[in-house]
Amino acid sequence: MTTLASDSLDILHVSKRYAQRGASLAVLDDVSLHVRAGEFVTIVGASGCGKSTLLRLIAGLDTDYAGEIRAGDEIVRDTSLQRGIVFQDHRLFPWLTVAQNIEAALRNAPLDAQQKRRAVADHIALVGLNGFEHAYPNQLSGGMAQRV
Repeated sequence: MTTLASDSLDILHVSKRYAQRGASLAVLDDVSLHVRAGEFVTIVGASGCGKSTLLRLIAGLDTDYAGEIRAGDEIVRDTSLQRGIVFQDHRLFPWLTVAQNIEAALRNAPLDAQQKRRAVADHIALVGLNGFEHAYPNQLSGGMAQRV
């Protein structure tokens, strides 16, 4: 199993198009990039230039593109626990607590109830939100909510 902590990320001739008003709009056109293990890369550009689209492709949230994305030795074809993305806007259920929001994300995970409780506790500890398990989104700072 590949982990990005020890493997490279390769984006090879990736193109992405969206249909817009009956026309095809190229958002990414023949993008190639190699990121070595441990390397820190920043993607900058104007609003709407494809930064978020590229990140969604890398995370496996969108697989409708031309080209190839490799995380280590694996071709990215769908989501994986080995890759993640922090969205610009956090979308939490306002009527659920921090723990319940995390648990909701695990709804379709192949885990039993005890494993889900452990995964929720592990995630809360990982992102530094111990003590906020029972807090609601409106009781969190923006940065805290984003970490959920």
